[in-house]
Amino acid sequence: MEIYSTEEQQAEAIKRFFRDNGITIALGIVIGLGGLYGWKAYNQHQVTSAESASDAFTQLVESGAVLDQADNFMTENSATSYSTLTAFVAAKEAVEKNDLDAASDKLSWIINNEQNAQLKATATTRLARVHLAQKQYEQALAVLNSELPNAFTAAIAELKGDIYAAQGNKDQARKEYQAAADNGGLTNNSLLQIKLDDLAQTSPAA
Repeated sequence: MEIYSTEEQQAEAIKRFFRDNGITIALGIVIGLGGLYGWKAYNQHQVTSAESASDAFTQLVESGAVLDQADNFMTENSATSYSTLTAFVAAKEAVEKNDLDAASDKLSWIINNEQNAQLKATATTRLARVHLAQKQYEQALAVLNSELPNAFTAAIAELKGDIYAAQGNKDQARKEYQAAADNGGLTNNSLLQIKLDDLAQTSPAA
């Protein structure tokens, strides 16, 4: 299920956010590139509550039951960045269990509660992919119509292309894929070129 595709710009934005906020964290869970477990966070400049949240988060992830305990953790640690981290982890776990409703719930929570634009945009694109997997195409497109950072332009266009392609609207899908390519989407993304080539092969000769 291609909900957690490789998104280098999003990954770097997430890394920069947590680095700027003084939290040293392995970010494999958030960017969906593997390595779900084994998290650890230390920062001498964090207040005691943040240190406690860090320890609690580590224990939560190592327990292997993030999804089951996510809501309580997010409520108890709503004032820290670990609530957003937990929501991302829980959403990924839900996707792996094919519980797309739960994934949608956690990603929507991030969109509604997170202030950082990059993290909100990451949650937005992933929520759109969840809707796509659910064949809720109009909802997927509606999610992507929100105002998102320019760094996500190519990823959003490609995702819209995927949605239109799933609907059988090849002309609109081709336009979106081309828009993604025009905005740098082909960088380290050979799959986009394959999508463009496939649609070109199915187009009638001029």
